[in-house]
Amino acid sequence: MKEFKILAVIVALVGITYYGIEPYAHHIMHPEVAPADFSFKDLKNVDITLKGNPTNGKVLVEANCVACHSIESAGHPQMMPNADAAASYGVVPPDLSAAGWIYDKNYLANFIFDPVSAMHLQHKYTPESGKQFPMPAYNWMSAQEIMDIVAYFQTLAPKAKSGPEAHKNTYEVACGRCHSMAYAGFEATTPSENIKAYMGATPPDLSQYIKSRGEHYLYSFINDPQVLLHGTSMPRTGLNQKAQEEVIAYMETIGDSKKAERETTGLWVMLYTFIFAILAWLWKRKIWSEVH
Repeated sequence: MKEFKILAVIVALVGITYYGIEPYAHHIMHPEVAPADFSFKDLKNVDITLKGNPTNGKVLVEANCVACHSIESAGHPQMMPNADAAASYGVVPPDLSAAGWIYDKNYLANFIFDPVSAMHLQHKYTPESGKQFPMPAYNWMSAQEIMDIVAYFQTLAPKAKSGPEAHKNTYEVACGRCHSMAYAGFEATTPSENIKAYMGATPPDLSQYIKSRGEHYLYSFINDPQVLLHGTSMPRTGLNQKAQEEVIAYMETIGDSKKAERETTGLWVMLYTFIFAILAWLWKRKIWSEVH
């Protein structure tokens, strides 16, 4: 019976630690934040109920966007090499071919209206700082014109794809201008010296972020970095839920490719330990019964 009493004490101590101290420490280190908002309901500058006209949107995009942005899928190539673009703007302007399918419609419309407020970067681009965001606000456009542009971008959406290759493409479009993924052999398209000057620090390589931060943290952080790291230079990306999940899935593929195997092995280790403990106890009883 002594062994069972010792086991009971150990179980009690482990239980107190895990269910008492650990949740408290986790709460301090990872405070609860509002759930990820994929409707971006705080953005209300554009009436997104308006039906967009993609034909007019195409005209507006070609008049206002292609001087800086490429749209490879629509026949508008990149205007200058990445290094020159980064030197001019601080960061390589994104190709807009995927804008209509990775970004939430409300976010995209409000981003066109005022990019700084949509990205939650008002703290960085202030009159006092003297810094100006490279893309101007198009708040002089009517809501109908903005929705025409959004509608045009949505017509460029490719056929639905899934699987690792789709996840990789979404990551590179959504994150690849700033973040490298060394484990995948991918280097950020913006040169490191330009992005460091633009952001204030070099954006981290994301190869192991799925392990160091965890899926739960990333789910909230990607949706709105300010809720977990107030004052960060990383913008709110505006990804819709599907695109964000594809980004996280790709990070898991690269940084934690053995997750399923590891979790399965863990169950077998626990089963082995349990069986071994029973055998050890039975063997001890047999040996000591002969001594007594």
